[in-house]
Amino acid sequence: MAFIGLMGLLVGFAGIIVSVVCLIAGVALRSRNPQGAGEMLVWGGHVAVIVTFLALTFCCGLLVYCFLTGDTSIEYVVGAQSKQTGILGTLYRISGLWEGREGSLLFWAWLISLFASVMSLRNMKRTEKLDSVALVVIQLVLAGFVGILLFSEDNCPFVAMAESYFDADGNLTGAAALWGMNTLLEHWAMAIHPPALFIGYSGLTVPFAYAVATLVIGDSSDAWVRRSQRYTMVAWWMLGIGIGLGSVWAYVVLGWGGYWGWDAVENASLLPWLVGVALIHSLTIYRQRGAFKRWSIMCACITFAFVITGTFISRSGLIESVHAFEGDPVSLALFGSLIVLSLLAGIVGLALRWKRFAPKSAADEAVDSLASREAAYYFNNVLMLVFAILVCYLTVASALPSWMPFGGTSVSTGTFNAVARPLGVFYLAVLAVCPLLGWTVTQRSAFLAKAKVPAICALVLFVVLVVYSFMYLFPSYDAIIDAGGSAGMGLAAEGPGWYYKGLTIVGFLVASILFFNTLFLIGRTCSAYAKAHGTNPVASIFKMIGGNASRIGGYTAHLGMAVILIGLICSSMYVTEKTGYITYDEESDTAEEFTIQDFTLKYTGNEIFEGDSGNDIYYVVEFDVYRNGEYIGHVAPSMQLVESTQQTKSNAAVISFAEEDLFVVYKGVNNAGDYSLDVRVNPQISLVWVGFGMLMLGSAIAALGRRTRKQMADEAQPVSLPNKED
Repeated sequence: MAFIGLMGLLVGFAGIIVSVVCLIAGVALRSRNPQGAGEMLVWGGHVAVIVTFLALTFCCGLLVYCFLTGDTSIEYVVGAQSKQTGILGTLYRISGLWEGREGSLLFWAWLISLFASVMSLRNMKRTEKLDSVALVVIQLVLAGFVGILLFSEDNCPFVAMAESYFDADGNLTGAAALWGMNTLLEHWAMAIHPPALFIGYSGLTVPFAYAVATLVIGDSSDAWVRRSQRYTMVAWWMLGIGIGLGSVWAYVVLGWGGYWGWDAVENASLLPWLVGVALIHSLTIYRQRGAFKRWSIMCACITFAFVITGTFISRSGLIESVHAFEGDPVSLALFGSLIVLSLLAGIVGLALRWKRFAPKSAADEAVDSLASREAAYYFNNVLMLVFAILVCYLTVASALPSWMPFGGTSVSTGTFNAVARPLGVFYLAVLAVCPLLGWTVTQRSAFLAKAKVPAICALVLFVVLVVYSFMYLFPSYDAIIDAGGSAGMGLAAEGPGWYYKGLTIVGFLVASILFFNTLFLIGRTCSAYAKAHGTNPVASIFKMIGGNASRIGGYTAHLGMAVILIGLICSSMYVTEKTGYITYDEESDTAEEFTIQDFTLKYTGNEIFEGDSGNDIYYVVEFDVYRNGEYIGHVAPSMQLVESTQQTKSNAAVISFAEEDLFVVYKGVNNAGDYSLDVRVNPQISLVWVGFGMLMLGSAIAALGRRTRKQMADEAQPVSLPNKED
C-alpha cells in the first residue's frame, strides 16, 4: 500500500510540473500567435491540472481505505487509527486522514488541487491569459505541498511500517500496539472542524493566485476580482464554520468551560479570517467603484501569507498548543519560504506595476471626510489588519528574543482580551454606522433621516441590556472579585472595575445600534424591491436572495455579529466559576451538596463501565440539579480513560437554558476519595451560537446565492488587456 501511495504522489507531482511548463509555454506562444501551438499547450496544461487532482484523490482514497479496513502496513495509519466502534467510530477513522501532520498536508494539497481543477474546468473553453497565469501560481504553491510529501520522509503519509513492529503472526507488538488517535480528537465537531478550516485555507489561495496573475499581465480592471470573489466568499465562510466547530469542541471536550482561550492554534485559524474580512470588503469596493486597487491586491497576498503563518504556527513546533502538530525542519523551511514569497509577490509586483494600478483619479481613493463610506471602509481594513498583526505577534511572542516586547514569554489570555475587546467593539461600531453614510461626504439631514427610527429602537434594547447588567452581570463580577482566589485575581488583572464595566456598557450600545440599523436596512431594501416589482416585502426577501445575494447576505451576517457581541460580553466576561471537592462517604454512598449561584447539585450515584471499543473506561458521577429548590434536570459528567495510552478526557455535562448554561466537569478524586468538581454558569452563551448561525447563514447567502444574469455575464466577461502604450 505504501508503494502504491508513493506512486500516486509521484504522478501528482509530475502532473504539476507538466501543467506549469505547458501553461507558461502556451501563454508565451499565444502572445505571438493566438491560433498556433500555444492554444494546444494551454489546453494541455489545464488537462494536467485535472490529472494532478485525480492522482491526489487516489492518494487520499487509499489512506481512507486503509483506515476503514484496519490496514497496518502504513505507519501513518497505525499512528492515527481510531479504535472506537459504531457510526462515530467510522467517522473518526475517516478523519484519521487529516488527524496528523502528514495526512493533513496531503488533504490540504488535495483541496488546493480541487480548487485548481474547478478553475480549470470553468475556464477550459476560453483559456484566457489571466486564468492560465493564476493556475500557474496555484500549481506552484501545490508543488511545494506535494514536494514535501514526496521528498521528506517525516512528512510523507506513505512510509511503510517496519517489520520489527510485527510478531510472527503479523500482529502489532510493543509500542506500536498502543498507537492510535488522540482521544481528545474523538468528537464529531473535531472530525469536521479541520476539513472546514482546510477548505478555507485552500480557497484563499485562489484570490492570491488571481492577484499575482493580474500583476503579471498588467490588467488593472476588475477581471481578477470577478473571477475570484465567489471563491473568496466560500473560503471565508468555510473558515468561519471551522472556527465555530472548533469552539464547540473546546467547549464540550477540553473541560475548561469556555469556547475560546486564545490558544496558538485557535489564533492560527483566526488570523486569515480577520484579514479575509478586510479582503472581502476591499474586493467589493474594487468592483463597485474601482477604488482600493493596490490595497486589494496586497490584501489578497497578506491574507494568503496569514494562511501560511497559521500553518507555520501550528506545525513549526516553536509554539506550544493543546492541538499543535509536532514540528520538523522541512515544514519550517517550506512554510517560512511561502510566507516571504507571498508577501514579496505583492510588494515587488505592485512596485513594478504601480502606475498601471493607480486610481482613475485622485478622488477615487481619497478620503475627503471622516463621515463618509470611504472612510468607514478604510477603517474597516486598517482595524482588521492591525488586529491580525497584534494577535499574530502576541501568539508567537514566546518564540521571540527576550529583548523584544513580550519576547520569550507566554502571553496570558488577559493580555489578548485587553487588545481584542476594545478593538472588536470599535470595529463593530464602524460596521454599524457604515451603511448609513454617504459616498464622499455624508449629508447630516440624510443621515438623521436614516438613523432616527433605528436609534430609538436601539435605545430601548440598550436600556434593557443596561438594566440586565446592573441586576445580574455586575453583581456577579463584584462577587468574583470579593471572593478572591485565582478567578478574582484573573478578573482584577484585566483592568479596574470602572473600565471593565464601562466597556460592557459601550459594547451593549454598539450591539444595539448595529442590530437595529441592520434590521432596518433589510426592511428598507426589501420594501424598495417590493415597491419596484409589485410584490409584498416578505416575498421580496426570497426574490432578492435570488438576484442580490451579496447585499441580503451581508446584512444578515452583520445582524449575526450584533447578536454575537452581546453573547460574547456576557459569556466571556461574566462567567461564575466554582471549583472544589465534595466529601464522599463510600459506606453510605452519599456526598454533600454543591451550590453555585441559585443552582444546587445533589449527588445520586456513581458508575464505572467499559466503553464499546473495549479500550475505554468511563468514571461517571451523577447529580440531580435544583434551582431555587425546584428540580430542573440531571447531569452525569464523566472522565474517560484510554487503557492502551493512559490518556484521559473530561466529558462535561451541560444543562442549557435560554439565558445561561450550567456547565459541570468531573475532575477525579483525591486521596480521601472526595469528588473534584469544576462548575460554571455561562450567561447568554446561547446568543453566541445563535449569532454564529446567523453569521454563517448570511455568509452562505452571499457566497452561494444565485446571481442576476448581468452579474453572471460580468463574471464571464473576457479580459481586456491594456495596450502596450499604456
